[in-house]
Amino acid sequence: MEPASVLIKKYGNRRLYDSSNSKYVNLDEIAEFIRAGKDVQVVDAKTGQDLTRVTLTQIITEDAKDKPTGLPLELLRQLIVASDEVRQEFVMWYLKSAFDTYQKVQDAVQSRLGEVQSAILSPVDMMKQLLTAAPASEPHAEAELGALRKRVAELEARLEKPSREKRSERRKRKGKV
Repeated sequence: MEPASVLIKKYGNRRLYDSSNSKYVNLDEIAEFIRAGKDVQVVDAKTGQDLTRVTLTQIITEDAKDKPTGLPLELLRQLIVASDEVRQEFVMWYLKSAFDTYQKVQDAVQSRLGEVQSAILSPVDMMKQLLTAAPASEPHAEAELGALRKRVAELEARLEKPSREKRSERRKRKGKV
């Protein structure tokens, strides 16, 4: 099992060494570690200075070269303008908040899509679950529940009937040919 934390040492010749796996890596491989949920730390091999922020920024800029969709120019300009610590902290807080909100929305959308997909794939099963889970506290509710169960059974029979008829028609055709 691979460790959740990866230590990368950056040497003077700009080579990056993954000390966890004992091999040299490139920026794309570091990006893959991060996408896989690993905590990556990049340090200068000689001084031990933390270079993680610089390296991650470099990954983003290298990635933006290949794709026309990068960070918006206005945001990049504002990051440069935010040279003093207070403004820079605010911009970073804002970006983190925006990304967190985006992730929450994505998670909610994925959850809803899963619910919709399961409902589409099994409407009869969904009805059965609703009918068996329905409380029958009132006398007329019991009769209504029985009628709904009967109707679901009829619908299931109708769904099965065409497939039986098609099979018998195929058998008849095979016998005639």
